[in-house]
Amino acid sequence: MKSLIKQISVVILLLLALNVNSKAVTADSTGNNLSETVAVNEQAETVEAHHELPNALMVLPFAILLLMIATGPLFYHHFWEHHYPKVAIALGIVTSCYYGFVLHDTHSLLHSLAEYLSFIALLASLFVASGGILIKVDKKATPLLNVIILLFGAVIANVIGTTGASMLLIRPFININKGRIKPYHIVFFIFLVSNIGGALTPIGDPPLFLGFLRGVDFFWVAQNVWHIWIPTILLIAAIFYVIDSRNNDTADEVKEYTGQIIFKGGKNLVYLLIILIAVFIDPTVMPWVPSLAPLPFGIREIIQFGVVYFAYRTADNEILKENEFDFEPIKEVAYLFIGIFLTMIPALQLISHQASAMGDQLDPGIFYWATGLLSGVLDNAPTYLNFLSAAMGKFGMNVNLVEEVHNFEIGHGMYLRAISVAAVYFGAITYIGNGPNFMVKSISERAGIKMPSFFAYVFKYSLPVLIPIFFVVWLIFFYGQV
Repeated sequence: MKSLIKQISVVILLLLALNVNSKAVTADSTGNNLSETVAVNEQAETVEAHHELPNALMVLPFAILLLMIATGPLFYHHFWEHHYPKVAIALGIVTSCYYGFVLHDTHSLLHSLAEYLSFIALLASLFVASGGILIKVDKKATPLLNVIILLFGAVIANVIGTTGASMLLIRPFININKGRIKPYHIVFFIFLVSNIGGALTPIGDPPLFLGFLRGVDFFWVAQNVWHIWIPTILLIAAIFYVIDSRNNDTADEVKEYTGQIIFKGGKNLVYLLIILIAVFIDPTVMPWVPSLAPLPFGIREIIQFGVVYFAYRTADNEILKENEFDFEPIKEVAYLFIGIFLTMIPALQLISHQASAMGDQLDPGIFYWATGLLSGVLDNAPTYLNFLSAAMGKFGMNVNLVEEVHNFEIGHGMYLRAISVAAVYFGAITYIGNGPNFMVKSISERAGIKMPSFFAYVFKYSLPVLIPIFFVVWLIFFYGQV
């Protein structure tokens, strides 16, 4: 854990150093201090719009990292296992140096760094807090019981987030199925609990929270997406039930089950509550909350990192031991995603520019597929925001104005519905589509489950299961809509 903090700190210091260098250049040429614009999203994005677009070749570091994530565990496992942190950070530094020294655009870097710190603060705090909670269900594993757990996880994902629900339920789900656990159990858990389940509230998934910060009403998503969410969830659960019913492996037949549900570590529910409250401690939501700009984090992240420390220090060691808790899953996510967040900046900017330029030609169906497919390989939160901006631009509206976002959701709700559904749903099609996916995969592998490779996950599960369902969703709810 110390090496993780040390290496990521080096990257943060490098970005801050680049920021100082860029401020000097900017101040000399314009007489303005860029740090004043970092504190306010609207001003910062105006500054960003005047920066030169990156060279298309700068998408290569992201493509290389994505390819290595997909092929490393298969073809050069030993190298990848020992050196993936160096690879991710090195490729991130390549992009950082290009933006800092060639484009003199450190706003984009600091914005991405701020998003990364917010992302990892939430994931790490939920990971540690849930690691101190022990749930044991002493019942025989059956397809019906598994479906109930998956549906329960999908529902509570809207209350404690997909990350919170995933971290709370993945270990009990594995333990219940001990003796009959297969990779498909984990894959469908990722589908339902780690992604699609959280499509009803801004708490559920990061893209929806970004929309809430921009002015989308808190209950708008639930009111406008529930009729899409319910059949999707039930259809995927039904497919899982059929597959699980054919699983001939059984748990210990000799064991007698008491039917009890054991819950330990109740004090950690307080930590989960603190994390959820902290999500809303943002100057955009609560104007009285002070901004810490130009620092790339705020009070919310300080609280959540504080939870990481205190939840671990006060955790019951017996519970940690029974949960086989360690920091390896969150370390893997932290290393890989700092590389992903940095290297995807050029791809996101080029996509945003193209989407804005072609806005007049795009209907809700096209926004659905474009947002969705890119959310599967890029972080779904900025992808959501870029396409929301492009959709609003189509009607002469500004995503930075709360009143116009509110008017957009009323007058052009079909576009917002398509973008919202796609950003959340398609996060399930790859391991990198949403933060919890990789953590669930890592926890499962450490429990001895041989998870499918990146490509096997896509070709064996996402393409035959999810894409046909997402196609039907498009056909029924978005095809031909304007």
